[in-house]
Amino acid sequence: MTNRNEIGTLLLRVVFGLVFLANGVSKFQGGIGNTADWFESIGIPGFLAYAVGLIELVGGIALILGIGTRVVSLLLGMIMLGAIFMVKLPAGFLDGYVLDLVLLVIAVHMVMNGSKLCSLGHVICKGKDY
Repeated sequence: MTNRNEIGTLLLRVVFGLVFLANGVSKFQGGIGNTADWFESIGIPGFLAYAVGLIELVGGIALILGIGTRVVSLLLGMIMLGAIFMVKLPAGFLDGYVLDLVLLVIAVHMVMNGSKLCSLGHVICKGKDY
């Protein structure tokens, strides 16, 4: 029988994945070069825009499918830390980093707990949760 914690974590994982999938898609649809230019304008190397966009896009899909949940969540958590401290902190809590902080906490939860329910990775890795 599935318990409430597993269902709650599944919901977090899928919505977390959808949020990052949408953000990754928007970076590429808006022209990843534009995102790279913006990164450079705030002092972040432009090539990191490609890495961030790819991690968000592929990571979002992986989370929705339940593949590599802990590893992907760690990478996304690192992106959120970078977003908070490199971009959003000066704007303050409500106008700046509140959403990024929520996403960071979800990432930490996923790294610590994984998500086995409806997870393709759980099936492929025969019960192990990565």
